[in-house]
Amino acid sequence: MYSRRTFLTTSALAAAGLGLAACRDVAQAGGATPSAAPARTAALPGPLNTRAIPSSGEKIPVIGMGTSGSFQVGNSAAELDPLREVLKRFFAAGATVIDTAPTYGVAEDVMGALLAEQGLTGRAWIATKLSGVTGREAGMAQFNDTLRRLKTDKVALLQVHNLGDLKTQMAVARELKAQGKVRYVGVTHYVERAQDELADVVQAEKPDFLQINYSVTSRGAEKRVLPLARDLGVAVLINRAFEDGKLFAQVKDKPVPEALTATGVTSWAQAFLKFALSHPAVTAVIPATGKPDRQSDNLLAGTGPDLTDAQRQALIAALA
Repeated sequence: MYSRRTFLTTSALAAAGLGLAACRDVAQAGGATPSAAPARTAALPGPLNTRAIPSSGEKIPVIGMGTSGSFQVGNSAAELDPLREVLKRFFAAGATVIDTAPTYGVAEDVMGALLAEQGLTGRAWIATKLSGVTGREAGMAQFNDTLRRLKTDKVALLQVHNLGDLKTQMAVARELKAQGKVRYVGVTHYVERAQDELADVVQAEKPDFLQINYSVTSRGAEKRVLPLARDLGVAVLINRAFEDGKLFAQVKDKPVPEALTATGVTSWAQAFLKFALSHPAVTAVIPATGKPDRQSDNLLAGTGPDLTDAQRQALIAALA
């Protein structure tokens, strides 16, 4: 199976006339540039787009990042140095939204340590979760341990992960919000078969945020979840916009559709992220990466215009 590395190489080379953008994508893929010169990461062509959280009006950047897998690493320099650069590029671009969870192995520990080391803790808009626990005391204990691991005294968003122990953990989240330790509360899921249940919960609970999977090939959220979120004023975070990397296998040997490259999209990763962002209910996407140049490529998706309906259809057709 082809990896994202292979497809970024393919799309970069196939997009004739894109000049430095092609060099950037080849470099992101881990290969050599067409010349012998060292690969360079192109600067963003403009500031990251932002969108307002309906419940407050606060604006956040549309490109965030997840930590599942990517920040579940050991203590060696070989593992941590790329993550330092991932964070450096992320914040240098104006991004702030970081999604994590206490059940993502050591991700909270690693993130907390690296943010503190670089003096970035106060700039991070951290979303975490109440995950895999039952009962108020367990929820409170897990949250307090999360603060310790993240080396902070508060977070922006606390989500009930995958609707587990929903009533009790939503009450915990709201109690923590009242205490000022959390600004927003939310609910999450990651598979289409749970979307009707998630929609019912959103309708009943009216959280500040919901998080759900949505991609060019998994568009079930369009049926009910996303329209409901827009109607109720619930902010939306999108996970699995790359289908855990499977989308790159589906576009093997295919160039990015000309309808998208004509407007500045230079990689499949940008196309997939822009697809999710082009739905009017979506507030931000949270792709995970531990590779600095992939981080730079992801961030490019947060600049420029959204996809038009015609561009969305061209992308759907390319994956059909």
